[in-house]
Parts: sequence; structure tokens; C-alpha cells
Amino acid sequence: MKFAVVVFPGSNCDHDCYHVLSEVLGVDTVYLWHKEQDVGEIDCIILPGGFSYGDYLRAGAIARFSPVMQAVRDFACKGGLVVGICNGFQILTESGLLPGVLLPNRGGRFICQDVYLRVENTDTPFTSLFSPGEVVKIPIAHQQGNYYASSGAMEKINNENRVLFRYCGPEGETGVRTNPNGSMDDVAGIISEKRNVLGLMPHPERASEGMLGSVDGKRVFQSVAKWLEEQKHGNK
Repeated sequence: MKFAVVVFPGSNCDHDCYHVLSEVLGVDTVYLWHKEQDVGEIDCIILPGGFSYGDYLRAGAIARFSPVMQAVRDFACKGGLVVGICNGFQILTESGLLPGVLLPNRGGRFICQDVYLRVENTDTPFTSLFSPGEVVKIPIAHQQGNYYASSGAMEKINNENRVLFRYCGPEGETGVRTNPNGSMDDVAGIISEKRNVLGLMPHPERASEGMLGSVDGKRVFQSVAKWLEEQKHGNK
């Protein structure tokens, strides 16, 4: 299997994602420059966190026009796995690969802290190594992480069980006090209708080694690797 980490001008978590994939998980990983028009023979694409194009206009609004994003859209439309983390999530919504939008945080301030997440759905390529209802700890670092969708879109997302992670407290409780940014329905991460595109605001790559205080995030990448391996053997 082969992973690709897209590099935009302003990306600052690309090396972190590359390190976790190549050194911690030991899978074949390459960088994919934002000017590339072909993703090549790739099994999963990671859109990392950062400040693509300086977050001018709006986070992710300029990155959506990068040449590589047309290739990412084509890849996703064919069923390829895509993970957008933080700024990557913002780019996915701006590109139309995921519904909704990421608004400025409630209170308007940048937030950088560990948060608890409740795992809502484990029947996906991204969460199969978690347990339903499990509470995990993964850090966030963003100023525009307040997820919003129309009431109709949010109802559809919930009815299709497409919320994978919700902000919560240490016991799994949800509400205003455990929601760090005001995100609608406590959304921290969602998937596409085809269930092959994941967007999440927390940074799993920053919770993939014990020295960082949590390894909960590693299971996102491990779940993807497991799913790809199963697909490979299942297609033989």
C-alpha cells in the first residue's frame, strides 16, 4: 500500500503525517506537491493541517483551486481514500468533497489543547480499530473549527451515521461545556456519502506516539492500513 501527503504552501503538519506513516506505521509514503496534476499509484491521500496559502480569504478557500485538488477529487470519485486533517478538513468542505463549512470558533480565538472525542461509528475504513462509543484523547489546534451545515444536510449526515467523532467529556458526555469551538451537533469528524473521504479537526498524527501523551490517533491511520490490506487480499 502507498500513502501520499499533499504539501500546500503553508502546510505545517505534512512532515508530522509523513513521519507517523513512514516511521511509526512503516508504510510506503510520499509527498505530493500542490502543483501536481496526477496522484499516481496511491491508495490513500492525506491533506494535512496548516495554513494553506496563508488562509487568505478563508481557510481552504484558495487551496481548493490548486492543480492537485482536481486530481484528489477524481481519486475520491473513484473510491480512493482521502483524509483531511484540520486545514485539510477545511479544504475538503471548500472543495465540495464534504458538506458544510468550518466557521470561526465560538469566541473567535485560536484553540490548542487536548480534547476528548466519542467514536460514533466504527464501520468505516477510518475507525475499524476503535470500539463504538469509545472515548479517546486527541489534540486540536485551530481557529476555524466550528462545523456548520444546513439543518437538512445535518439531518442527512446523522441519519446516514456519517459523524465519526464528536467532542465530549471524559465520560462521553456532550454539551456546551465539552464542545471547544461551538461545532454543530458536537461534530469533530465526518465522512462522505461514499464513506471514503474523512474530514476531522483534531490531529491524530499528534497522538500517535507515547511520548506525546496519547496514541489514540494512531488507530485512525492503522484502521486505514488494515482496510487497504483487507481490500488487497479480498481482491485476489
